[in-house]
Amino acid sequence: MVISKLDLQKADPNYYKVGKKPELRDLDPYYYLTIQGRSAPEDEKFHSALEALYAVAYNIKFLCKAEDNDFVVPKMEGFWWVDGGAASQAEYNAVPRDEWNWKITIRMPDFVEADHFFRALEGAKQKKASNKLEQVKFELINEGRSAQILHIGSYDKEDESIATLHKFIEEEGLQISGTHHEIYLSDPRKTAEEKEYISIIKERGY
Repeated sequence: MVISKLDLQKADPNYYKVGKKPELRDLDPYYYLTIQGRSAPEDEKFHSALEALYAVAYNIKFLCKAEDNDFVVPKMEGFWWVDGGAASQAEYNAVPRDEWNWKITIRMPDFVEADHFFRALEGAKQKKASNKLEQVKFELINEGRSAQILHIGSYDKEDESIATLHKFIEEEGLQISGTHHEIYLSDPRKTAEEKEYISIIKERGY
C-alpha cells in the first residue's frame, strides 16, 4: 500500500503561491519549528542554527512517517529585524550584518503535536546532531493579514521587490506590523548569493 506524502507547498496555495505583483493574504495561525539568533547570515552561528533546526525537523518527519503521516519537510523561512527598527530598507542595510537579528522557521503540518517535537528533540540530542538543539522551539505564530510578493533574482536585487511591497502596503492604507518575513522557495544553503533564487517576501499589515 502506498501512503501519500503531504506537501504543504502544494496543499496550501494561499500561503505558498503569489505573483510578482503584491497581494494581500489572510493567514491562519500555524505551528513552526523556530530558532533565533543574531549574526550575519554567512556566519557559522547561523549555519549551526540551521543544522539544529533541520535535525529536529527530519526527526519529526520520521516519527510521523511511522504513524502513516509522512510529509515533505517544508521550505525554510526567516524573520529578520534590527534593534530599534528601521524606517526603510536603506536604514536596515546600513546596519552591520553581524548585528542582524533573525528567527529561522520551518512550518509544521497540522498533525504535528508538541509530543512529536519533544520526542524528536530528544532523538536529535542522542545523535548529538548539534550543540544548539536546546534553542529550537515549537512555536505558534499568527501573522494574520500579510502583504506578499514573489522575488526572483539575486539577493542584491531584493531591495526592489521590498520597495514595491512597501509602496503597495502604503497605497492600501495599511502600516507594517511585525518583522520582515521571507519564505525561501529556493534553498539559500544551496544557492550562491550572486545566483538567481526564488523567495516570497512578506510583511504583516494592519
